[in-house]
Amino acid sequence: MLDITYPPVIVTAKVLFKLMRQRVVVSGSESIPRKGGALLAINHTGYVDFIYAGAGAEPRKRLVRFMIKKEMMDAPGVGHLLRSFHHIRVDRSSGVQSMKDALAYLEAGEVVGIYPEATISRSFEIKELKSGAARIAADAGVPLIPVIVWGAHRLMTKDHPKDFSRSAKTIVVKVGEPLYPTGEDTAAETEELRVAMKLMLDEVLAEYPEAEKAPGSWWTPARFGGSAPTPDEADRLDKAELRARAAKRAAKAAEKKADRGK
Repeated sequence: MLDITYPPVIVTAKVLFKLMRQRVVVSGSESIPRKGGALLAINHTGYVDFIYAGAGAEPRKRLVRFMIKKEMMDAPGVGHLLRSFHHIRVDRSSGVQSMKDALAYLEAGEVVGIYPEATISRSFEIKELKSGAARIAADAGVPLIPVIVWGAHRLMTKDHPKDFSRSAKTIVVKVGEPLYPTGEDTAAETEELRVAMKLMLDEVLAEYPEAEKAPGSWWTPARFGGSAPTPDEADRLDKAELRARAAKRAAKAAEKKADRGK
C-alpha cells in the first residue's frame, strides 16, 4: 500500500508526545513479524488507544491498519485522515464486510489491529471478548498477538473529561507472545486470548509508576485501589447506556413518523 500521510503523522505525533510530557514505554515488539500478516488484539480503555498501539509495531518498521468504527471513519476531517492511513471501516450493525476487509489485508501481508472487547471497558479491566479476532487470525493463517495499551485512557475515555494537558503521563504499550488459532475451537481460543491479555494487564499495572496510580485515582482499576467501576458496576453502566441509546433511537423514529403524518 502507498502510504503518503501515515509516516509523517507518526513523526509529528512523537513530537507532540514529548511536548505533552508523555513517556511512551514499548516492550515486546520482537513478537511482531518484520514481514507478513499479523493480527494485533488490543485492549480498549479509551478513544485514542490506537494512536499508541501502533508504537508497538514501529520498532519492526510496520504500520498497523486499525479496525475503526464507521462513525470515526466517516467523520469530516479526521475521517479523511484515517482513510488515508488505510484503516478498516467497521459497521457494528453489520460486521461481515469489515471481517472480509481485515482478512484481505492480512492475506496481503499487512498488520491489522482489532479490539476484541468491541467497546471501551469502563472498569479498565479486560471484558469478555468477541470471537472475531480468533476467527480472522485462523482464517488468514496469521499469528494473533495480544497487546496492552495502558495510560492512554487518561487522555480521553468515557465518563471523564478530556485531559491533553502537559501533566506528565506514562503510557505503556506491551506486546505479548503470539497465539496461533486454528479455528477448531474458537471459544477456547478466544478464552486463551483473554487469559493472556488479563495476565499482561496485571503485569503492566504492577510495573506502572506508583506516583501515577495513587489510591483513589479514577484511571486505576478498583482492585488496584483506584476508583474506577468494578467490572460488575461497569456492566450495569454499559447496559444503562445501551437502553438510553435505544430510547433515543425510538424517540427519533417516532418523531419522523409523526412528521410524515402531518
